[in-house]
Amino acid sequence: MEYDLSGKTVLVTGATGSFGTAFMRAVLERYDVASIRAFSRDELKQSELARTITDKRLRLLIGDVRDRDRLRVATRGVDVIVHAAALKQVPACEYNPFEAVQTNVIGAENVVAAAIDNDVPVTIALSTDKAVNPVNLYGATKLCAEKIVAQAMAYAAGTHAKFASVRYGNVVGSRGSVVPIFRQQAQTGTVTITDERMTRFWITLEHAVEFVLSCLPLIQGGETFVPKIPSMRLMDMAAALAPDAERRVVGIRPGEKLHEVLVTEDEARHCYDIGDRYVILPQLATWDMERPERGESLPDGFRYASDNNAEWLDEEALREMVGTLPPGRRAEDRRGADPGWEA
Repeated sequence: MEYDLSGKTVLVTGATGSFGTAFMRAVLERYDVASIRAFSRDELKQSELARTITDKRLRLLIGDVRDRDRLRVATRGVDVIVHAAALKQVPACEYNPFEAVQTNVIGAENVVAAAIDNDVPVTIALSTDKAVNPVNLYGATKLCAEKIVAQAMAYAAGTHAKFASVRYGNVVGSRGSVVPIFRQQAQTGTVTITDERMTRFWITLEHAVEFVLSCLPLIQGGETFVPKIPSMRLMDMAAALAPDAERRVVGIRPGEKLHEVLVTEDEARHCYDIGDRYVILPQLATWDMERPERGESLPDGFRYASDNNAEWLDEEALREMVGTLPPGRRAEDRRGADPGWEA
């Protein structure tokens, strides 16, 4: 089943980021959309976007998700909102907590409010494994955003608006990814590892885009969709990307986990397995919801974590994934990131 975006108007917040740009490219190539609105606050990145995507259906809207009035204007006549805007660097969020809350929490509330005011049929927000049992402010703000989106249906009575989130792990090659860091460090002969036991979930940018698109027709309202994606040990990743380099263990950082979780034991009680993904239903739904089609209940105590995953990336598979990254992205992604510290 596919959600046909032909003839629709789509708005993407955080449109100049890695995901936003890839999503808009995919939509413009695949669907005869009426228009796609790129909503972001960085005019320089928007000008760069205009040079790389010359499609006349692209609309460049300067704005910040902190500004509810601007969002109300930007979402008029929109059929689908993809909310990808966020502050996501862990140290930056810790050092600037007011700013993280304004963008990630208040920003999500503003997107929801604008969608309800303009009766936007579908809004889907991007979340992260860091939102599960958060140990840093970034994760805490994304948990709040998930809750806001999940419960938005309670505020949308009398409208056609529906809301959902997608929650996945680290994107290979996105801004802040550890991949280009390891590659850069390989040239020095030494790569730094925070902890030899550390594992992470990994997904490609293309898979993330496809996952969001495939969730659109499944939305009833309030769900959080979780893809089944592979895990990898950071030590194995370092070996794949810098096989001849010395590996130096520097110790786990504050606000960092050894392993990430995508579905907790408590969430498993109201979560269903539908084949290639899990669907977490809202706990306090006051609106009509049905059990997902083909949905199977999860066993008691089920936990979907990066260390108990059934699917693992090996070195060859990682090299294949990394080999698909555009060369231009690698240098851009080196700025301001640390191994194991990506969002």
